Amino acid sequence: MRKSEFVLPEGMIYLDGNSLGPLPKAASARLQKTVQDEWGQLLIKGWNDAGWMHQPTAIGERIGRLIGAPAGTVMVGDTLSIKIYQALAAALAMRPDRRIIVSDTGNFPTDLYMAEGLINSLDKGHELKVVPAESVTDAIDESVAVLLLTQVDYRTGRLHDMQALTEKAQAAGAVVIWDLAHSAGALPIDLQGCKPEFAAGCTYKYLNAGPGAPAFIYVRPDIVDTIEPALSGWLGHTAPFDFSLHYQPGKAIERMRVGTPSVLQMSVLEAALDIWDDVSIDEVRDQSIELSELFIQLVESRCSELTLISPRDPQQRGSQVSFAFDEGYAAIQALITDGVVGDFRAPNVMRFGFTPLYLDKDDVRLAADKLVNVMQNKLWAEERFSVRKAVT
Repeated sequence: MRKSEFVLPEGMIYLDGNSLGPLPKAASARLQKTVQDEWGQLLIKGWNDAGWMHQPTAIGERIGRLIGAPAGTVMVGDTLSIKIYQALAAALAMRPDRRIIVSDTGNFPTDLYMAEGLINSLDKGHELKVVPAESVTDAIDESVAVLLLTQVDYRTGRLHDMQALTEKAQAAGAVVIWDLAHSAGALPIDLQGCKPEFAAGCTYKYLNAGPGAPAFIYVRPDIVDTIEPALSGWLGHTAPFDFSLHYQPGKAIERMRVGTPSVLQMSVLEAALDIWDDVSIDEVRDQSIELSELFIQLVESRCSELTLISPRDPQQRGSQVSFAFDEGYAAIQALITDGVVGDFRAPNVMRFGFTPLYLDKDDVRLAADKLVNVMQNKLWAEERFSVRKAVT
């Protein structure tokens, strides 16, 4: 679909965009411009003359269009962990008489860690209740303050029904937070129609903005002017350059800013988002399903050692396919050596992402052939492939 617009190393088939997207070709020139023409020539004037100060809001608008958010509801900056903390702290403050946070075992661990840390800091008797994905609906009742879920399970690719769960939680009086890290840029999202109070996500996966790229946060417009930011950073102040000694939250989504934005990383994100200006997310979704279905068929027909743990129904999974195999880490390392990049998640999950922006059916067929070769010839059994690296 847009393969020519990405840097893809010769001989590599990249099935790991669900972890880190590849480099858009335009990003290098955009970064160079920011460094040389803006930082280099403008120096501190760049905050005004190059628009650095307004990047978090302007880029937020562009991401908002990809996730079905109304104008003025998305802010970019900081990390996903920080944005989850902001959303959760604000959500708990909205339900002061409730103490239960419901999440599931498929949630990304950083969300759970941030919840645990916030609970400890508040020290008001809050409880994080983590249940299996299939039990989330039953866990929602009038005692729940917040429902905190990742829409797409990072291990299996299982896709939550955002609409149904949001409606169920809100009917019980709970506040809803969705983590869209494995959704944004992978599948259609309708925050305006679904109406959760909060959502957050990262930009370095399917949005291809590079390692360490900033996160985003969405706040529903009817509540944004009343929430009190727990992280009251100076750029979330209504008038940061008045240098008041006391915090006063900014207007609307501006109050969800915290610290100084990473201008260099923001410039890469801008270039990465340019690709989406004339790309249909519905078309991306349709092609992603087509590619993943082909991969499953080719692998399952020849690799009985691998067990599909992603939902078989493509409408019930995100843009990744996962297989379980006891020696999954070694198998992935052997596959990478042969030019096909997937990744591994403990204890036994082999993950493969399918991004039609830079993948096609020929890539999928060749990747499947190479995976079959690794499995049938037990290439994973070589000792070198079992040595764990820092990042799996």
